[in-house]
Amino acid sequence: LTAMGDPSMDPTISAADSTAQQDSLFSMMDVFLISLITGLFTYWFFFRKKKEEVPDLPKMQSVVAPVRDSSFIEKMKKTGRNIVVFYGSQTGTAEEFANRLSKDAHRYGLRGMAADPEEYDLSDLSRLSEIDKSLAVFCMATYGEGDPTDNAQDFYDWLQEADADLSGLRFAVFGLGNKTYEHFNAMGKYVDKRLEELGAQRIFELGLGDDDGNLEEDFITWREQFWPAVCEHFGVEATGEESSIRQYELVVHTDVNMNKVYTGEMGRLKSYENQKPPFDAKNPFLAQVTENRKLNEGGERHLMHLELDISNSKIRYESGDHVAVYPANDSSLVNQIGEILGTDLDTVMSLNNLDEESNKKHPFPCPTSYRTALTYYLDITNPPRTNVLYELAQYATDSGEQERLRKMASSAAEGKALYLSWVVEARRNILAILQDMPSLRPPIDHLCELLPRLQARYYSIASSSKVHPNSIHICAVTVEYETKTGRLNKGVATNWLKNKVPDQNGSSSLVPVYVRKSQFRLPFKPSTPVIMIGPGTGIAPFMGFIQERAWLKQQGKEVGETVLYYGCRHEREDYLYREELARFQKEGVLTQLNVAFSRDQAEKVYVQHLLKKNKEHVWKLVNEGMAHIYVCGDARNMARDVQNTFYEIVSEFGNMSQPQAVDYVKKLMTKGRYSLDVWS
Repeated sequence: LTAMGDPSMDPTISAADSTAQQDSLFSMMDVFLISLITGLFTYWFFFRKKKEEVPDLPKMQSVVAPVRDSSFIEKMKKTGRNIVVFYGSQTGTAEEFANRLSKDAHRYGLRGMAADPEEYDLSDLSRLSEIDKSLAVFCMATYGEGDPTDNAQDFYDWLQEADADLSGLRFAVFGLGNKTYEHFNAMGKYVDKRLEELGAQRIFELGLGDDDGNLEEDFITWREQFWPAVCEHFGVEATGEESSIRQYELVVHTDVNMNKVYTGEMGRLKSYENQKPPFDAKNPFLAQVTENRKLNEGGERHLMHLELDISNSKIRYESGDHVAVYPANDSSLVNQIGEILGTDLDTVMSLNNLDEESNKKHPFPCPTSYRTALTYYLDITNPPRTNVLYELAQYATDSGEQERLRKMASSAAEGKALYLSWVVEARRNILAILQDMPSLRPPIDHLCELLPRLQARYYSIASSSKVHPNSIHICAVTVEYETKTGRLNKGVATNWLKNKVPDQNGSSSLVPVYVRKSQFRLPFKPSTPVIMIGPGTGIAPFMGFIQERAWLKQQGKEVGETVLYYGCRHEREDYLYREELARFQKEGVLTQLNVAFSRDQAEKVYVQHLLKKNKEHVWKLVNEGMAHIYVCGDARNMARDVQNTFYEIVSEFGNMSQPQAVDYVKKLMTKGRYSLDVWS
C-alpha cells in the first residue's frame, strides 16, 4: 500500500513485473478488507456495549448529589435552622447585621444562620416553605451608583431573570445605603419589590438604613419592630432577655509550626511569600511603592501621589477603575490595647466556630497571633457598634460602667442618644472606650471575636494603563483630626500609605492591592467631548483620562474637546498636578482648564460657579457635541451642587421646566453620559 502511493515509482514496468505486482496488490487488498471488516466489527461491538450502559448512571448520580447537599435548604434541614439571613456586603457591615439577626433568633425559639448569597443557589428560595416557620431575611447594601455588592451580583442577576414561583416564601429586607448618593438604597428597594413580584410574602416592612445619618440606630429601630412582627406571624414568644453567646472558642497554640501561622495574608497561607495570579480580594498582589511625593506646597493637610509597581502581576486596569488597598493598623494603638488588657500579643491562637456546620470556620485567618489579628484583620479605629458594647458590658466590674454600656446598647431613646453622643460623635474607638472605662477589661479573645474586620480602602486610579501599563497611581489626602475628647484620630490607610517610602528591596514599601472594575469609563469614540468635574483629590481619575486622551492623540486619533473643572482651597498651597495640567493644556490635549480657588478671595468660589460662568459652552457641548459628563469627589455637597447646576443650565438653554430638566439629566445618567465616582 505504501508503494501504491509512492510518486517515485517508474511508470515503465515490464509485463512480468506487472503480473507480480498485481498478485501482490490482490494480497494486500485482501489484508486491507479483512482489517477493515475486523475494525468495523470491533467498533460496533464496543459502541453497542456503550449504548447498553447509558441508562445505568449510579456513578454520575453520586457525583451530582453533593451539589444538592450544599444548598442552603439542605443545610438548614440538617442543622435544624428555620431562619436564613442573606447579606450583600462590600465593607462587612451588612454581614455584621446578618450575624446579629441570626444570633437573635434563639431568643424566640427559632434558629438562624447568616449566609453569603455567593455560596448558594438562590433559586432554592422556592423550597424554603418545606421548612416549618421558615423565613428569609436580606441585609442588602448598595454599592457605587445603585449597584449590588460583589457578593450579591449573581443573586441580583438571578432576580432580574427569574420567573420562579416564590409564593411559599416569607421574607423581610433591611437595606444599607447613604442618602448623599443618587440611588439611595437601590439594592434593598429592588430586592424587596422583586421578591413580592415573584409571589413572596413580606412579613415586615422594608428597612432603609442611612450611613450618612446613624446606620446603627436605623438598624436597631428596624430590628426592635421586626422581631415582634415575626413573633406575631409565627405565634411565638420571646424566651428571655438577650444573652451573650460566644460564637467562637479559643484555642491557644503553645507548640505550633510557625510556617502554618498566618501573618497578615487575606486568604491562602504564605500567599505573600509565594505570589500567584489572579489577584483579587482574597489574594491581593504585593505592589512595591516606587514613588511617594507630597503634592501640596503648604497648608496643614498632606496630599500625596503614590505609584505602585504592578510588573509581572498580570493585573490589568482601565482608566476610571479603583485600586483596593489593604492597610495595617498603627502599631502603637495595637500595643496600647495589649498593655491595657495585660496580654502577650505574640500568643498564637485560633478562634474556632462552635457551629461545626458553618461555612465560616474562623472570624479571620487562623491560627495567628493577637498582634497580627489586631494589626491586619480587625477594625480598631472606628467607633464600635452597640452589639459590641452589649457583649463587653459583662466584663465591667464597676456597676456604673456596666449600666452605661448596657444603656448605650439598648433600644431606649435615652440609650440611643447616649450612644450617639458618647461613642459616635466623640469618635471613641475601642482603645478610647477601654481607657475611659477603667473597670472594663474583657478577655482579648472575646474582643477579637466581636470587632469587625478591617476593610480594604478603595482609591480612584490616577493613571492610564495605556501610558503606565506596569504602574497604578494613587492621589490621596491623609486623614487626621482632633475628637471632642481631645484625642488625635488618624485615618488608617492614608497614614499607613504616607509612611510607605520607596526602597530597593525592603518589605516596608509593599502594599497589598487588587483592582476593582468600574463603570466610570471614557466614551467609546475618542472624538466625543468630555466634561470632567473633580475638585481636590477628585481629580484622580481625570489624570488617567487626560493621559489616555493624550495617548490617543499621539496615535493619530481625532480627540474631542477635553474640559476640566478643578477646585482647591488656595492656588499656592494645594493646586494638585499643576505642572502636569499646564503641560497637557499647552499640548492641546486639555482644551479647557477651569480652576476654582475657593479661599483665595472673600467670597468662596467652587466648581459649580465656574460651570455657571461657562454655561453656554457647557450646554453646547452637552446638547450638540453629545458630551459625556464625569463628576468625582465629595457626594454630600459638591456632587449635589454640580447636579443642581446642570439642572439650571439644561432648564435655561433647553427651554425646559425644572422637572423636565431633572428628567433630561437623569436620562443622561441612564445612557451613561453622566457618570459619578463619589464618596461621603
